[in-house]
Amino acid sequence: MKREEYARFERTIAWMESRARELGLDFFDMRYEICPADVVYTIAGFGMPTRYSHWSFGKQYHRHKIDYDLGLSRIYELVVNNDPCYAFFLENNTVLQNEMIVAHVLGHSDFFKNNARFRCTNRDMIDTMAATAERFRRYEEKYGVARVEEVIDAAMSIQEHVDPSMRARRRAMRDGAACAHEGGGLQEKDLLGFLLENSHHLEDWERDIVAVVREEMLYFWPQLETKIMNEGWATFWHTELMREMELSGQDAIDFAQLTANVTQPNRFALNPYNVGLAIWRDIERRYGREKMFEVRECESDTSFLRNYLNQDIVDACELYLFERRGIEWVIVERNYEKIRDLLVQQRINGGFPVLYVTDGDVGRMGGLCITHAYDGQELDVRYIERTLPRVYRLWGRPVTLRTVVDGRTAEFRCEGDHVLRRVV
Repeated sequence: MKREEYARFERTIAWMESRARELGLDFFDMRYEICPADVVYTIAGFGMPTRYSHWSFGKQYHRHKIDYDLGLSRIYELVVNNDPCYAFFLENNTVLQNEMIVAHVLGHSDFFKNNARFRCTNRDMIDTMAATAERFRRYEEKYGVARVEEVIDAAMSIQEHVDPSMRARRRAMRDGAACAHEGGGLQEKDLLGFLLENSHHLEDWERDIVAVVREEMLYFWPQLETKIMNEGWATFWHTELMREMELSGQDAIDFAQLTANVTQPNRFALNPYNVGLAIWRDIERRYGREKMFEVRECESDTSFLRNYLNQDIVDACELYLFERRGIEWVIVERNYEKIRDLLVQQRINGGFPVLYVTDGDVGRMGGLCITHAYDGQELDVRYIERTLPRVYRLWGRPVTLRTVVDGRTAEFRCEGDHVLRRVV
């Protein structure tokens, strides 16, 4: 960025932060970093600017970077829920793009700071993850990279199976190992937390790794719960702030094109920028901005869709259900209530299957029983067969998963690397 462009950028930041506060946004202190593509895509791959090393993060980096190098996709910015809030900009963005991104990340920062789902998250996660990465490096030096990665693999294979409610986390700490022997009365949704508190197989350093994977998942969980709201909120405010700027004719055209590209309907999946923005604008039109701030504070995606998605928004965003008939795709459902219910269902529990630990001492032999809360959607059998040995690695005793396959109750039992399946 040239000196005069940088000076313009700094003036824009000062104006936007001031104007955003006047409009009611309440965001963290901001830190803006302009970074080379390798840095931005490394952060995208790792999920944070500081984190322990794992092969899956490198896989994500290469996927994002190849798409960028081939011109298939582009990450303009990354913003981190932290206090202060960090925003990372791609160095070859235009000044106009960076100005729009400043407005966008102010919306994100306001949402992170004020939405109820984020109130229990670690606001110093960048430093926490840096300390964790250093600790894991020491484990690798002491126990070997292969052993450390084996435990990380095992923990990450079930990382989505946590309970974000503080009540469940307190219960796990209070009841501890005693609850592992209650048998039929047990129903613990926080699988990682249960293993952490009750496994007698883990060494201290392994228990630390499981605890870190769990805490990081709990940190990211609110972002899973509010993706549509958060992206829509940030897009709403970047359009409001940019409209107040005195843009030249070409800048105005470029801004309109950028926003149109971000918010256009996706042919294959729901675009959270598109749907979120449409709902926020409808709330403003129907109820006013005061209501918008109330919704921003209290709701998550499930209640946001359930309470505010209507037929006008479904039609505007083309949120129809399609079915392939021959060589053509045809619309088979336009009714907003049915579409709303389906979208809400897809977002319950972050979109992941619900599993419960229902016995921590199967047959009085210390076996672990996990029960799938079947809701009509079957689990992937291949995924079960790959994952249960990793749960066994953390528990150290036989592990059983009960679910439904082809309409019939089935049990998958793992001892070591072998998974046996039987119909109950």
